[in-house]
Amino acid sequence: MYMQSRLAVFSGSSNPLLARKVCSYLGVSLGKGIVGRFSDGEVRVEIHENVRGRDVFALQATCCPVNANLVELMVMVDALKRASARRITVVIPYYGYGRQDQKQKPRVSLTARMIADLLVVSGVSRVIVIDLHSEQIEGFFDVPVDHLSAMGVLLQDLRTGLVGDEIVIAPDAGGVERARDFAKQLRADLAIMDNRGGKSSPCSRVVGDVRGRRAIILDDMVDTGKTIARAAEAVKAAGAAIVDAYCVHAVLSGDAVKDLESSPLRALTITDTIPASSGASVSTKIRTVSIAPMLAEVIRRVHCEESVSSLF
Repeated sequence: MYMQSRLAVFSGSSNPLLARKVCSYLGVSLGKGIVGRFSDGEVRVEIHENVRGRDVFALQATCCPVNANLVELMVMVDALKRASARRITVVIPYYGYGRQDQKQKPRVSLTARMIADLLVVSGVSRVIVIDLHSEQIEGFFDVPVDHLSAMGVLLQDLRTGLVGDEIVIAPDAGGVERARDFAKQLRADLAIMDNRGGKSSPCSRVVGDVRGRRAIILDDMVDTGKTIARAAEAVKAAGAAIVDAYCVHAVLSGDAVKDLESSPLRALTITDTIPASSGASVSTKIRTVSIAPMLAEVIRRVHCEESVSSLF
């Protein structure tokens, strides 16, 4: 009862279904308020319950439309701050602009850092994020960050159907460490995609023996779907019996669903950090597992000042 009276969870418009699931696991009601727009598109937020002195969690994925959802989150934080919330923790299941986390060439923005600065200035006390594009983004914030991984959720789902011949595939060099850890947990072998050529004539080959085995392509994000589709084609051509893919963030922009449907993939398993697009929800190859139980437990632990790292 004490937790219910001191804890408050609010949601923006990006992923209200996930927020309701989290509240259900916590045993609390979703915070009352209005998140809307004026006629010119200007964001409008009103908090319709007392949050004075309360520990508030604002859940909002900065997915498409990225800019609108980001501004919505900052306006919501400002409204909560001005309503005298004791602590405001933003829960960002998907951190938009995370791919712009380093200066790979001159005269470009370090946008991931800029967004972190904007959130802190708006009044954020703490941040909970899931599978950032790179670990260094955590250091961009000047407030405490709980960087969670949904790989455990995917791992638990995958373990229900293991047969012993699985091999984990890293789709590119940047995903090798993630795939290696995943393979270690499964006690499975690891293979790596060697991607060469430019955008006009990409060429991929598998470094590792996948013949007759179930290949599991693992990535943190699927956006256009081209990387996974190309990896699936190369793995299948190398003799894999079955090709599955597991990804945390399902951006699925453009013709991604269509391209994945026509690829050799048997199934793509994603999480609900981003709400499923209309195409993904009717796809015969895409299935979703929820991060809501994990996220609810983390929120409970943060609220009760318990260890979060021990959960993982």
